[in-house]
Amino acid sequence: MYINLINASFYEDFHLLAFSGLQNASYVLILSILLMYLLCMFGNLIIIVVVWMAPRLHTPMYFFLGNLSTLDMGYVSAILPKLLDYQITGKTNISFTSCFAQLFLSVACINTEFLLLSSMAFDRYVAICVPLKYSIIMNKRACIILSLTPWTIGALNSLLYVYLISHLSFCDSKHIIHFYCDMKALLRISCSNIKHVNIVILTEGYTLGFIAFSMILTSYVFIISAILRIKTSARRLKIFSSCVSHLTVVLLFCCSSLSVYMSPDSKSSTEVDMMLSLLYVAVVPALNPLVYTLRNKEVLDVLRTPRVIS
Repeated sequence: MYINLINASFYEDFHLLAFSGLQNASYVLILSILLMYLLCMFGNLIIIVVVWMAPRLHTPMYFFLGNLSTLDMGYVSAILPKLLDYQITGKTNISFTSCFAQLFLSVACINTEFLLLSSMAFDRYVAICVPLKYSIIMNKRACIILSLTPWTIGALNSLLYVYLISHLSFCDSKHIIHFYCDMKALLRISCSNIKHVNIVILTEGYTLGFIAFSMILTSYVFIISAILRIKTSARRLKIFSSCVSHLTVVLLFCCSSLSVYMSPDSKSSTEVDMMLSLLYVAVVPALNPLVYTLRNKEVLDVLRTPRVIS
């Protein structure tokens, strides 16, 4: 027997089953998830408010950072509250509508973040490698294009996946072995032929993910090369330290997400996928405000001097 999503008379809830072997550490898991959620929400909200209210931060770099903060807040809000509810109450059910809404938001945010990080890397490349032309290249029109393009492609790409998966049939056992409605986890419980969906995932992953990742790495190669040519050691160390911290977060996000979606699917990969998913779903969004704010002198100066905001 199976259920077709399109036939509303057969709608039934999915059940999220994750971290079943961690009952003894449930309180630690709940506190960890709650801490990461609060860090992400408050940290990114502070970034958005400060960037919006401080005229001195109305630059392309902080414009992209505001976009990233908005994206991260939406991302974790789509996944972590449900995970907390599941861990606290033990209620594992999630409706078809909520599940596919979560699928849409998660895929859209992953794709958007990849491209947005590429835009941010390009901005840093222009600022460090061709500083004299920075204001010409990174004009208002270019910034709008570099920010709207990731959001648009991310949303359209996610709609494609939701359309494809929503037309699949699902078996009697609708137990999703994951902590949210992940695309690969949904495909595991489908009774349909998913070959065409896997082809789309691999094609999209290689063209979108690896191209964006290559652009980020290429930008940072040129950035680090330019930094090494700086004669003043103090300035060189300051810029290099900032770039390394940014690149570390970028590598965490890109490597963990690409590892999940580009690796062959198997039963043994389920637990690994969930742990890697926690990295880019919870850990990286919580780290972003710390890396981009606490290590940034301009933002710290604004926070220490409230008059600068007005």
